[in-house]
Amino acid sequence: MIPIRDDQPRFSTPYLNNFLIGLNLLVFLFESVLDPASLKALLFQFGVIPSHVTALVAGTGRYQPAAVLIPFFTSMFLHGSWMHVIGNMWFLWIFGDNIEDHLGHFTYLLFYLLSGVVAAMTQVALDPGLRVPTVGASGAIAGVLGAYFILYPKARVLTWFPPIFFFHLPAWIMLGYWFVLQFLSGAASSIAYSSQTSGGIAFWAHVGGFVAGVVLIKVLPERPQRYRYAAW
Repeated sequence: MIPIRDDQPRFSTPYLNNFLIGLNLLVFLFESVLDPASLKALLFQFGVIPSHVTALVAGTGRYQPAAVLIPFFTSMFLHGSWMHVIGNMWFLWIFGDNIEDHLGHFTYLLFYLLSGVVAAMTQVALDPGLRVPTVGASGAIAGVLGAYFILYPKARVLTWFPPIFFFHLPAWIMLGYWFVLQFLSGAASSIAYSSQTSGGIAFWAHVGGFVAGVVLIKVLPERPQRYRYAAW
């Protein structure tokens, strides 16, 4: 089930959303030219490694706080594959512009970063022994989806059901299904047993980011003078 476009109008140009998409793509282009050893070093330095966070909280002294905490932000701009980054940026392109329109540029940036941090913290809390880096904008984008779910539940989303079917679905159905799928996948796989030395999909980060978006969109103020004109 892949979203193609939505019909929710916006009233401003999504400069920041476009910038985030461009930045993520540029960072991945940089990743793509690295040799495997350099790429691994980059991901381990700037990705969130839950076992390192656990060790820091436990006060072991093995890791410097900056080396453990800065990746909560940098990991949002790293991706593991072309499919990973393209999928994330596609969702951000469809749903992010309306959230930026609602919040305004600066508040949207704050919202995006906070959603990503909460998402990473959720993954750490539920998979504290993971020894490989978690990377990607999925947690922050899950926050965008959570906000969209609250603000525009009746917006219609043209959705592709491969290989040939297309349907318009209310956003609450599509995004609600996505959230339930992430929650059930996290609960069923609970990758703590198998992910100690290998990667996987950070389902709990998606769940945490979505919930963060639901909460933050109720707390953060709406952009003033929003309804001056409609932009598509």
